[in-house]
Amino acid sequence: MEKLQLRRTFLLSGHQLTKANMGTIEEKIDLESDDDEIPFSSSPLSKKVHAFDFETKMYPSADVAYSWIFKKIRMGPLRSIYVVLIKAKINLLLPFGPLAIMLHYLTGKHGWVFFFTLLGIIPLAERLGYVTEQLAFYTGPTVGGLLNATFGNATEMIISIYALKNGMIRVVQQSLLGSILSNMLLVLGCAFFIGGTIHRDKVQVFNKAAALVNSGLLLMAVMGILFPAVLRFTRTEVHLGKSELSLSRFSSCVMLIAYASYLFFQLKSQPNLYNSIDEANSNKDEDSVEDEAPEITHWEAIGWLAILTIWVSILSGYLVDTIQGASDSWNMPVAFISVILLPIVGNAAEHGSAIMFAMKDKLDISLGVAIGSSTQISMFVIPFCVVVGWFMGKPMDLNFQLFETATLFITVLVVAFMLQVG
Repeated sequence: MEKLQLRRTFLLSGHQLTKANMGTIEEKIDLESDDDEIPFSSSPLSKKVHAFDFETKMYPSADVAYSWIFKKIRMGPLRSIYVVLIKAKINLLLPFGPLAIMLHYLTGKHGWVFFFTLLGIIPLAERLGYVTEQLAFYTGPTVGGLLNATFGNATEMIISIYALKNGMIRVVQQSLLGSILSNMLLVLGCAFFIGGTIHRDKVQVFNKAAALVNSGLLLMAVMGILFPAVLRFTRTEVHLGKSELSLSRFSSCVMLIAYASYLFFQLKSQPNLYNSIDEANSNKDEDSVEDEAPEITHWEAIGWLAILTIWVSILSGYLVDTIQGASDSWNMPVAFISVILLPIVGNAAEHGSAIMFAMKDKLDISLGVAIGSSTQISMFVIPFCVVVGWFMGKPMDLNFQLFETATLFITVLVVAFMLQVG
């Protein structure tokens, strides 16, 4: 009997405990339902799921709007100034430009003014290349390569126009010749060497067809530059001095038309010719998308192009005015300054860009920068300077003297044969 009573009390106590637990559970459910204030909802989890579904169905572009606003804040004007003028270490040379202008008016020492102006133009040329590279993200690789070559040569073109205005025809010829030689020998050679050193376990390839088109244009430009020199040194002119100038102007007009045809071929007629290797390489670079995202907007890039070009033109005026004074104070020939120093300063952007792309295994862009820049100088900048001199009344011709013309001819032949392999 005692055992039965103990068992009964044990069962009653267990039954009461379960009822108490059930009551607390029901109270919890009632409290949670009161807090939710949504009838017929089974749990807070289901409420959150329904609310999320409602937002995604009614506002599908909410996340896109938030990301767009964040991107606008992140890519504002202050960030643009920081990225373009402060972030790069080469911008430490920017204050030398205003310093050169101050020295020009305070001391008049042409040697120091020329030296500081050179230092001030170097970061501007590099920043021009960077801004055009940012703009290339929005325009595509073909137009981007063309913009890079164009604004990479903006320094040489501005310096040449200032020198032509001052009647320094020989300086214009030698600086443009030095730009072609430095792009084809120094810039392209460094790009191939450094790219091959980093990617020594593989064979780097490039678009052979596009390279051969540029080589053909370079050979055509050399022919146009060669004929006036041959006419002069064979002494077969009908009118001494005038026949050479007339032939130079005629050849310049032909080269400008040929360059315009080349642009049409590159951009409109056969754009796929330049994309075959790039598309193959783009499939390999999916992991590096974040590293190659644009840092400024396309309108900011256009604005910076205008600002940097104006500042380069201002410094170029002071640079040209002090060439002769720097040559006298340094006991250095004007030919050395024109062929070596000015092209190295003007090609700082091409040099850095070509090496950087070769290190990323993008030889097509390296060739487009180096060979494309040389093609543009020989087919556009030199004939353009001849035509501008024609309108200015300056006897700018294509007679680059015999030694310089032979050097250019041999350089183009060496590069053309090297590019045959692909």
